[in-house]
Amino acid sequence: MLSRVADSIFWMRRYTERAENIARFIDVTLNLTLGLGGKAEHQWEALIYTTGDQEGFFESYPKVSQEDVIRFLTFDESNPNSILSCLQYARENARQSREMLSSPMWEELNKFYLFVRESRNDTQAVESPFEFFAKVRQFGHLIEGVVSGTMSHGEAWNFGRLGAMLERADKTSRILDVKYFLVLPSVDDIGMSVDISQWGMLLKSASALEMYRRKFGRLSPNLVAAFLLLDRDFPRAVRFCISLAEKSLLQITGGTQGNYSNRAEQLLGRLRSELEFLDIEEVMDDGLHEFIDHFQSKLNDIGEAIFDTFFQVQS
Repeated sequence: MLSRVADSIFWMRRYTERAENIARFIDVTLNLTLGLGGKAEHQWEALIYTTGDQEGFFESYPKVSQEDVIRFLTFDESNPNSILSCLQYARENARQSREMLSSPMWEELNKFYLFVRESRNDTQAVESPFEFFAKVRQFGHLIEGVVSGTMSHGEAWNFGRLGAMLERADKTSRILDVKYFLVLPSVDDIGMSVDISQWGMLLKSASALEMYRRKFGRLSPNLVAAFLLLDRDFPRAVRFCISLAEKSLLQITGGTQGNYSNRAEQLLGRLRSELEFLDIEEVMDDGLHEFIDHFQSKLNDIGEAIFDTFFQVQS
């Protein structure tokens, strides 16, 4: 496969996954701020910092409000990480690799893009956004299903899954970080009913509440963190995503787990191994936010190694 085609498929899936996860970020913040009224401004500002878009936001908006944050993260084309921008990039990458994609995949991606573009003039999408963001998540699920069900699971499909799983692992960690480090109103609230309720809302926004309940029953911060970070079976858990990303990488290279022939295999295998033997109590004692920071830095290194190994034009 040409490196430019592999690169396009990798980023097409990263961008569609990112669009869905930005909707999840907004959804979890909407749920966490229910009933806070004017006190919710801090939580929306926290979301901007969590996504890393604070510089671009404050260049365009003088102060933080729910409506402006939603507009910036959803429809603002000056923000390269907005949902609309992500879908534009995904669509362009899909166009560049059109011969490797199925027709249903191409059609659903276009429907997704057109739905978001046409919604930017709909005031309900900003002022009463729950239904809109639920629809965005549904489109994300549909894209994943169409890709899995209509594309041969060969090299192109594995490049796509590699990109999607790395993106999902990053965003699941950030959803967890929104609650634990930035959105928690006060240390005095830990363990109180409002705190427990918010952990439930976070799980729901990650489509994880039912599976968590079946496994653990009661809500506990440590157990929620363990489920979203370390569960081996839940498809949005970080460990699950990293494991699938490594499997796709090894399918592409023909390598085997425990051995490596390039830096991408080495870094991804090391991270998967670390997650397999990680103890959640140690993570919480050392600081969940600090752990997530280090984890995201490792994902960035893996992304750079994948670029150097597969996509960089050799001179």
